[in-house]
Amino acid sequence: MPVFLRWLLRLGPLNPISVRLVQNGSRRTRHLYIRSAYLGVLIIVLLWTLLLKTQTGLSYRTLAEAGATTFTWIAYLQIGLICVLAPVFMAGAIAQEANPHTWEVLLTTPLGALQIVLGNLLGRLFFILALLAAGLPLFALTQYFGGVPGRSILMSYLVAGCAALLVGSIAIALSVSRLAGRRAVFAFYVAVVSYLAATAALDFWFRSLGKGAGPAGQGVTWFTAINPFLALHTLLNPSSYERAGIGTQSGLRALFLEHPVGTWCWGTVIMSLLLVGASAVTARMGGLAAMMGQEGGVPWYRRMLGLGAAGAEHRPPRAVWSNPIAWREAAARNATLGKMLARWSFVGAGGLFGLGLIIWYHRGGITTPEFQFTVLATVWAELAVTTLVAINMAATAVSREREDGTLDLLLTTPITPGLYLYGKLRGLIAYLLPMLAVPLGTLAAAGLYVLSDGLSREGGVMIPVKVSGPGGIVTINTPAVLPEAAIIAPLVLIPFIAFCVMTGLQWSLKSKGTIGAVVSTVGVVGVISAVIGLCGWNAGVGLGLVGAVLAALSPASLIYSLLYPASGLAATATSSGGLETARAALAIGSVLAAVVYTAVVYGMHKMMVDKFDRTVRELAGTA
Repeated sequence: MPVFLRWLLRLGPLNPISVRLVQNGSRRTRHLYIRSAYLGVLIIVLLWTLLLKTQTGLSYRTLAEAGATTFTWIAYLQIGLICVLAPVFMAGAIAQEANPHTWEVLLTTPLGALQIVLGNLLGRLFFILALLAAGLPLFALTQYFGGVPGRSILMSYLVAGCAALLVGSIAIALSVSRLAGRRAVFAFYVAVVSYLAATAALDFWFRSLGKGAGPAGQGVTWFTAINPFLALHTLLNPSSYERAGIGTQSGLRALFLEHPVGTWCWGTVIMSLLLVGASAVTARMGGLAAMMGQEGGVPWYRRMLGLGAAGAEHRPPRAVWSNPIAWREAAARNATLGKMLARWSFVGAGGLFGLGLIIWYHRGGITTPEFQFTVLATVWAELAVTTLVAINMAATAVSREREDGTLDLLLTTPITPGLYLYGKLRGLIAYLLPMLAVPLGTLAAAGLYVLSDGLSREGGVMIPVKVSGPGGIVTINTPAVLPEAAIIAPLVLIPFIAFCVMTGLQWSLKSKGTIGAVVSTVGVVGVISAVIGLCGWNAGVGLGLVGAVLAALSPASLIYSLLYPASGLAATATSSGGLETARAALAIGSVLAAVVYTAVVYGMHKMMVDKFDRTVRELAGTA
């Protein structure tokens, strides 16, 4: 059996929680009485309505009218019974929260959070859907009399099923949140009934004021699509409860006033999915009660930061990666609140500044040249900060552990030098990725803005640039930012940061102290970056097709070429191929640069692994 299919079956039909609920519920006499009473009421109403409508005689027209009337009464009765019985069947899910031992047992099983939530939902929802299926033969009987479209039967079932799904999802969300106990069962039941009555009353009030759809304002209102009885009413009585004409409304008004039945069905499904998703997220966190600090749990704001309760002697356990060194390197950097605030403040402030800059440019606050210069300066500055942080972290990663004796303990474990160095590299990059996402996100947002033609910005996003070419001065129309920046920039910047990290690790391994490692790494990375940057800059401006390729080797020249392609790739842009050829060459150069940086990182890693033991022995006891 395919793995994906087996996973789906475990979520639903083969879910052990769902199977247990269905098997146990099927043996209960109370459930049998409820199903029997439900069918009995439907049968009595069906027979009684048919007898009343056929007292004047039997004819095809009389039977058709009797069938239509009977279907209408049964449809309303069915959805009423479902709204009444659904909270009854779902009450067990809410009451289950009152016994914390149930959750303690569930959370010790291999079941995932989504399996726990869906198992409870589908297992209890099964009995409600079984009631709907049991009444289907009665609806089919009305087809023999005529006057009842098959589509109306299916849509009435869909409305009732969506109502049951929403009620069930709310009950499961209350259960998982653990904010309510057994006393909440009655409150939940009253809330469902009160909601239906309140929305029906508001609908009647709006129609009495003439604020509904239709010529006289007596049609559907905003409350029709959020009440199952009203949605069914517009389905069964389209002439007396009119919808707005197709195409007469726009936006949300079109959804609520033109398609109330579809809006009710889709709205309940989306709401149920959101509730199930939220429940799955909080299921293994102790629910909302624990997240808000109730029942001795950790407050939500400390849980978001990965901290334990105030004054606690230990933190909640965390899932360790396959490489413990990588996990430790990425997680240990967030050990204090100050470090977390510093990191995420940089990410938040940089993201908001980039977004605000694009909005300011869109509204005409700055010109295109000013926008280009501001983006260039911003991205360069953010990249410089990220690079310096990467160098400082990498240069102290090994030397700090040597100074405090941690490295000696690690060498007694089964961790090999290859896993150790790879873990350091992977962990540091994982920590730096959110910071690197700031300049990359700014370039990507600007590129997508240009790709959408500036959302019809006044003045456009193109600018003519005069460049000196072989035949004299050439004017080239260039965009404010090359749209492919969203793809090209990450190809170079991520491997470049990996190269900086690996260089820092190399000097950290060879140096006796952290200060010497940091100074050496800054010097090496600074010299290499300056040489590659100057060569790439001059090659892009002065050389032809090869120059555009080499311009991508340096992050600085690459970012400049993405914002000023006519100037940064002047030799290629003014040739016969034009700007399109220059852009293609820059993309090829980005792929080549990614391969080069990756190969260098791999080679440095292999060399450090080969010399790891000898280097550690030489520096043993000299810290």
